[in-house]
Amino acid sequence: MSNNSTSGDIVSLGKTKKSIRGKDLGALRLYWESMRENADVPRRSHIDPRGLESLLENALIAEKIAPGLARMRIAGQHLSDVMGMEVRGMPISAFIAPDHRDQLALALSELFERPAVVTLHLSAPGKLGQPEMSATMVLMPLRSDLGDISRALGCFVTRGSIGRTPRRFEITSIDIDRIDTNPSATRECPVAAGFAEPDQPFEPERPALSGERSYLRLVK
Repeated sequence: MSNNSTSGDIVSLGKTKKSIRGKDLGALRLYWESMRENADVPRRSHIDPRGLESLLENALIAEKIAPGLARMRIAGQHLSDVMGMEVRGMPISAFIAPDHRDQLALALSELFERPAVVTLHLSAPGKLGQPEMSATMVLMPLRSDLGDISRALGCFVTRGSIGRTPRRFEITSIDIDRIDTNPSATRECPVAAGFAEPDQPFEPERPALSGERSYLRLVK
């Protein structure tokens, strides 16, 4: 992607590791847990990129746009590399094979409605120009600044060469970790620095993958 963009979507995310190990996904969960005040779901505005430095190329912030459907509002460079195109504004289902998207929709419903931490175990069979790959996507619920659980902090880690893009994955298994929340903690709170952004009403999008050209550029 071009590094000459001057879009307002540019956020200083820093350079990160090219490979991510399983223990780093555990560190992401610990970071999310540390943001929980009174055992409640963390606020999206409280997520600070500096706390995710080793995972930023693999990180994403998603927004619920309909039951079982969420789109990426912020995404690290690795997600774009896997798709071979800009992914900001695309649904998470863009990474999933069509026959497995119903499973994803059910998992996203659990994520936002229970709420729950969702871990997707993924596989992409090898074929001409596309080596076999495996992947893990972890999604953790967040509250918007209005107090509703409609955001998610995620991380998408792949193993194997990407090859010809775009790559789409089959769901081999799903882990659902339902969490307890504190209903009294849904009151308004000040917006903190980090991934803060104004809430905007949802504007319906075409079901096809978005062709938006604005992209979140990683800069030091």
